[in-house]
Amino acid sequence: MSQMEHTYSDPDINMETEAYWESAKNGKLIIKTCRSCGRLHYYPRRICPHCLSDDTDWVEASGNGTIYTYSVMRRTEKPYVIAYVTLEEGVTMLSNIVDCDVDEVVVGQAVKVVFHDTIGGHALPLFRPV
Repeated sequence: MSQMEHTYSDPDINMETEAYWESAKNGKLIIKTCRSCGRLHYYPRRICPHCLSDDTDWVEASGNGTIYTYSVMRRTEKPYVIAYVTLEEGVTMLSNIVDCDVDEVVVGQAVKVVFHDTIGGHALPLFRPV
């Protein structure tokens, strides 16, 4: 069964995530890096979850990753895939796998970020198999 078009809700945007969502509108996936410990982190937040430093900055991610784990949601009119994707940079993010046959998604599959519009016109980073 192929994936049908899905409707996405608008994200909750706040001061800590505003740059992330603005970047997504421009077709770029950015993640946070800590200048104190040098580690990357996702979900975007001002304080590093590794060392608690507030000396963080944005870096552009490659957008390439692999599926760590996933689930096909079938109890809906339009089945869809929700997955944890581990980016080349090492952080893992929860997202959807799109533009594919939901029955052909596998753990370890290479994926690339794509951006789909939300109902309010924001850009949401999702992933498609490569």
